[in-house]
Amino acid sequence: MARFTFRLPDIGEGIAEAEIVAWHVKIGDRVEEDQQVADMMTDKATVEMESPVSGVVVELAGEVGDQVAIGSALMVVETEGDAAADPAAPEAKAEEVAEQIEAETPGVEEIEDNSASIPVRDAPVVAAPVPAPTPVVAAEAAGHRHVLASPAVRDRAKQLGIDLTSVQAEGDRIRHADLDAYLRYGAAQGYHAPHASRARDDVPVKVIGMRRRIAENMAASKRTIPHFTYVDEIDVTALEAMRGDLNANRGSRPKLTMLPFLIVAICRTIPDFPMINARYDDEAGVVTRHGRVHLGMATQTDAGLMVPVIRDAQDMNVWQLAAEITRLADAARSGKAKSDELSGSTLTVTSLGPLGGIATTPVINRPEVAIIGPNKIVERPVFQGDDIVRAKLMNLSISCDHRVVDGWDAASYVQAVRKLIETPVLLFDS
Repeated sequence: MARFTFRLPDIGEGIAEAEIVAWHVKIGDRVEEDQQVADMMTDKATVEMESPVSGVVVELAGEVGDQVAIGSALMVVETEGDAAADPAAPEAKAEEVAEQIEAETPGVEEIEDNSASIPVRDAPVVAAPVPAPTPVVAAEAAGHRHVLASPAVRDRAKQLGIDLTSVQAEGDRIRHADLDAYLRYGAAQGYHAPHASRARDDVPVKVIGMRRRIAENMAASKRTIPHFTYVDEIDVTALEAMRGDLNANRGSRPKLTMLPFLIVAICRTIPDFPMINARYDDEAGVVTRHGRVHLGMATQTDAGLMVPVIRDAQDMNVWQLAAEITRLADAARSGKAKSDELSGSTLTVTSLGPLGGIATTPVINRPEVAIIGPNKIVERPVFQGDDIVRAKLMNLSISCDHRVVDGWDAASYVQAVRKLIETPVLLFDS
């Protein structure tokens, strides 16, 4: 018996570490070569990690949510026989790295030159698809059609429409890295990926239930309300630093996103701008300016967009808001939200989180007169006096009913919110 340490390979240029987002095995499980064992997330993508050997899992790097540095141990497997002799052992590492990073694209001259290998940036040399015959290719030339490959590799090749006998292997069997190399350079050999999914049948979908209700409400809102949208930029550098400190010391309390801080700022500024927290009965010609903030929270669910309501948001601190946001969102997505939790809002916030884009023009949740939309946070250089510094910036959008709210009021309100966000200590000033 021997122990094989599977180290986290370089899964993206410039990535120093990756987060464990899912384990597909646990200590004591038996894994097979090329079996998926974990999902790792970088700031760019989620990558599936596959075991390079077969054996029993004896150690795992950490729990879901932990960060693992590139090159450190992700998993230790107890194997039968000498793991060091396996071509995928850590000291060889070509298999690990080649499966995850993209080789530099060679010029036409390099391909035509039939060079034996193509260097990968900061990685061991990985064979290119046009070198001298390997044992697998040589066997084919001798009339033997059989190739060595795991079931996972064979299944992937079948889905890609790749004939394994045309793939050059770096070693005694075809691995995922060899398929990756073939995909990168196979066009030079006449390979074309299957495109069966390009043309599909038209599918009529009847608009019913929640989807129909959303459509009717949005149409009525745009048809009835003369919308206008104001957007302002907010520097959230200090707030993000504060949020990080609070989360690092939160104990058993819920993790804080940007939204609870924004809601506190919204509620703190409402008393000076009562026209924002209002509902307009256009048939009766009456605007009701509400003294309490019952904040609607636009939430995407499998059934469509729902708006659960945070009651008396003005009385909650950031921790209480974080807990209530999580509770209501879970209830809405699971279909367990009660009717009184989905009605009675006086103002709505809609956020797409990291998908928030540069700016949005949200549609008002009728009969309310305003809706606020934070956009994604981006890091950009800004002037600070004569110096250029890094800053985290976020655009904040507000759409208003121009029958009730003037442009000056909307702009003044957002700038009041901005003042609190940019000086976050004021959010905790009672």
